[in-house]
Amino acid sequence: MKNKPYPRVIVTPPGPKAKGIVRRDSEVLSPYNRPFYYPLVVQSGKGCIVKDVDGNEYIDFNSGICVMNVGHCHPSIVEAVSKQVGELVHYSYTDFYYPHVVDLAEKLCKIVPGDFRKKVFFGNSGAESVEAAIKVARWHMERPLFIGFIGAFHGRTMGALSATASKTAQRARFFPMMPGVFHVPYGYCYRCIFNVTYPNCNFKCIDFIDEMVLKKYVPPEETAAIIFEPIQGEGGYIIPPPGYFERLKKLADKYGILLLDDEVQTGMGRTGEWFGIQHWNVQPDILCISKAIASGISLGAVVTRAEVMDWEAGAHCTTLGANPVACAAAIAVIDVIQREKLLENARKQGEHIVKWFRDLQDESKIIGDVRGKGLMIGVEVVKDKDTKEPARKEVGQIIRNSWKKGVIVITAGDSTIRIAPPLTVTRDLVDTGIEIIGESIRDVERRMR
Repeated sequence: MKNKPYPRVIVTPPGPKAKGIVRRDSEVLSPYNRPFYYPLVVQSGKGCIVKDVDGNEYIDFNSGICVMNVGHCHPSIVEAVSKQVGELVHYSYTDFYYPHVVDLAEKLCKIVPGDFRKKVFFGNSGAESVEAAIKVARWHMERPLFIGFIGAFHGRTMGALSATASKTAQRARFFPMMPGVFHVPYGYCYRCIFNVTYPNCNFKCIDFIDEMVLKKYVPPEETAAIIFEPIQGEGGYIIPPPGYFERLKKLADKYGILLLDDEVQTGMGRTGEWFGIQHWNVQPDILCISKAIASGISLGAVVTRAEVMDWEAGAHCTTLGANPVACAAAIAVIDVIQREKLLENARKQGEHIVKWFRDLQDESKIIGDVRGKGLMIGVEVVKDKDTKEPARKEVGQIIRNSWKKGVIVITAGDSTIRIAPPLTVTRDLVDTGIEIIGESIRDVERRMR
């Protein structure tokens, strides 16, 4: 560890400069999620390394919550953005045209799954993409209802929040929301709500939607879409089993219901494929993209079957959507992922990380489950492997200890460590990072005895 160039912790975090900024922040800014993690105050980033205001340098296992998939300040992104800023920052694609928008839309239509003609709408964020997707589904289907999943996170604007069911804190005091969204259990095999085991369960969670929801109280002929994340992000990095989405697709087709795929966190190579749903060989009707699409510059996209995006001009638009600077960044992101073979690296490094934590799981009494695809990996921490009681306090200690030792990592769900480094991460940084997290897990486990 001493001979490794990173991390470099020269001041125990939070340092004096960080503490000063945190104090000023609390006086003038809205409260966010930050108290749930730790007071990291970021100054700069390069590749997979983040530097704080006190000079500490950390290995980034968070990627700005899966935004910096090609790493921080990638030279190709910096060049593309700098060039575009010098030419045109904004004019409004709502009323006129940009060449970059067409170029990016054509690229997205090629990488988004589906052997059919597609159309694209651009907005500014993940929540905005979900809002647009909900509206386009309602318009095309002329149906008002949606089915979502318990544990899902789709954003915090009112339509997106209506589909979100991750934490009550996100929904409290905002009722009534958009009506007509009905939530059902997700394919969370480690904590199966039906108390059955895959594959002998024969997808009881999917049959439940058909037999107890669509046949009892949600008319299928009035249901526009089933909205889902292929891997639940905020909900705990939960990965449904093989065959799950193929079975869901059959159910949707049975009733002529659209599949609305939220790839805001799973997209742009995070799982080792361009989009998470590709692990199940299913082609959704509507797909939402944001976060990593433009390497930290605000951009969202909705890609649909061409016939689905049949709304009339003016039905939905946004002034700042398809900003030319963001589009230039997004084009560069796609090029970097392809040129540097980052999908392959995500799979390679991800398999190594999963194996390492599963080996640790064998000797640990508090690692309940390890799951992951590509560089979207969840390590669920429990107080007891038999009862599976979530270890909320303990997982917080683990991530804070990891931060103090030089690794930025956060949680998801009740008590899951979410590991999501940039797709550019090297084996050396991976090994150093997982060793630090593993050491923090062992330290917490010893104190629990």
